[in-house]
Amino acid sequence: MNMNKISVLLLAGAVSGTMMAQDPTDAYRLSTTELNGTARFMSMGGAFGALGGDLSTLSQNPGGIGVYRSNEVGFTISLDMQHNTSTYANTSYSLNHTTFSFNNVGVVGTLRLRNKVMPNLNLGFTYNKAASFNRRYRGSVPQLKTSLSNYIAGIANNYNLTEPDVKTTDTYDPYTPGVNDRYVPWAPVLGYDSFLITPEEQHDGTTHWYGQFGDGTTGTGFFDVQESGSIDEYNIALGGNIANKVFWGMNFGIVDVDYTVSSIWQESLQKAYVYNPNYGRIGQQNADWIMDQLYNLTGSGFNYQLGVIVKPIQELRLGLAFHTPTYYNLTENYAPDQVDYTYNFKHNPALSEKDNYDGNDYAETNGGVSTYDKVRLQTPWRVIASVAGVIGSKCIVSFDYEWQGYKKMKFKEPNYYNYYNDYYDDYYGYDYYYGNLQSEAPYVAQPTPIQMANDAVRTIYRNSSTIRIGAEYRVLPQLSVRAGFNYNWSPVTSEAKSNLANIPSSGTFSYTLDNQTMYVTAGVGYRIKSFYVDAAYVYKHTSSTYTPFAADPYDMAATAMNAKLGLNNHKVVLSAGFKF
Repeated sequence: MNMNKISVLLLAGAVSGTMMAQDPTDAYRLSTTELNGTARFMSMGGAFGALGGDLSTLSQNPGGIGVYRSNEVGFTISLDMQHNTSTYANTSYSLNHTTFSFNNVGVVGTLRLRNKVMPNLNLGFTYNKAASFNRRYRGSVPQLKTSLSNYIAGIANNYNLTEPDVKTTDTYDPYTPGVNDRYVPWAPVLGYDSFLITPEEQHDGTTHWYGQFGDGTTGTGFFDVQESGSIDEYNIALGGNIANKVFWGMNFGIVDVDYTVSSIWQESLQKAYVYNPNYGRIGQQNADWIMDQLYNLTGSGFNYQLGVIVKPIQELRLGLAFHTPTYYNLTENYAPDQVDYTYNFKHNPALSEKDNYDGNDYAETNGGVSTYDKVRLQTPWRVIASVAGVIGSKCIVSFDYEWQGYKKMKFKEPNYYNYYNDYYDDYYGYDYYYGNLQSEAPYVAQPTPIQMANDAVRTIYRNSSTIRIGAEYRVLPQLSVRAGFNYNWSPVTSEAKSNLANIPSSGTFSYTLDNQTMYVTAGVGYRIKSFYVDAAYVYKHTSSTYTPFAADPYDMAATAMNAKLGLNNHKVVLSAGFKF
């Protein structure tokens, strides 16, 4: 077979990602937070770690609850307007998306102790949208360097699969094999059913698999990704102050997460290498197909925060807060992946009309049945140090520095461990064995999906930092203006940015790496007696890269395909409440 060298490489380093049920990008997604909260908090860039006295501070520096000297109830709503652009090889696509969001609601109650050492004790309850996942982007690859089918063929080669391993019969289902059957990855089964990959028996009796991209093949790719969901945080905070100099607080957080990604990858190939069932051999022809993938992640967790604010003099505030990891119990839900294809197979006159196959059809995983898996996740520690200055009775300037230990993100064992046969169940039934299974000979233990995911986390991510700067100026006794800036450094390693790292994904072949994020904010606040209303404008820009599938580790320069994403969000925020 006259196939390009790219099409026959094993892709060994990238293969593990298609079999693991844990996704390092999910770990980051659930470990990071956005600038969300009240309009006053957001208009000052979130730089409230040394100020307190705001409902948002319960989930940032809970020492801020100790600043309260009266009761408060308030809520916040926002309108998000997104403008997202993807660029690949000077070809750009833009999408606009608008959503309405309920950001924050809370209440703080103050118990006056009439004690000079501890004048008051405060208790607060808040709901806060810690992060929103709503975004959509699409784009094209004008000149493909390789094909997803070649990537899938590499998986089959890496696991030394044969045609009987992936072929469904009356007595064998490769997605749910029996006790004496071999367990195989799900991707080659889908690829085989949709003619994306083809086996060829070698002279030594082994089987080699080929994708559709080879010598003379050209084509284009197209992607469309839609993400939705959020992290919702419910806080129970307790705090107080000591001699009006030290303000302390602690917060117990309960977190809910719901994340869904729908991903489409489409290829239109010319002179592709496709197996023609009418003639029983491979030929070059046009190949058009679309792969639809849908993945959902849900779960809940809890965390704990401890914070303090110190006021050594009237003009100075110092803040320090510690956030424990959030401990999640998660469920990964996998809808059946589907490939819709059109091949226009040449008819064989030796076959009857009903036996000739035109190649217009679809294939899906697992017989169209959805599957799920469970996993636990521990997010990193966070430390926030803050300083603020109060100038007279009109001006406040505040600064926060936050450290996030992303290298410490850690998956923990799923619930599905089979103690009798000593293996871990994985997505679509692939198992990682550690000893004998029925008549199989023992072989060297393979790393578990958990181990591989945690190794990938340390390769892809590094510890990161965020700075927040905010200012408020009181123009009139009832009217204040505010401004802020917030910058989060990229948590992605240079190795991952350079396509030198194996980046596994869960539920979809594609992955998105978010790099640095910047916020520029402004706002205004009005007070009349016990009522207040605040408004804010928040501009957010995130630079990201989208990859439809991992590059060939043996030839990354030739096969890496990364689209640059510019994710821009314009948010208008409104808060209202009472202090009494």
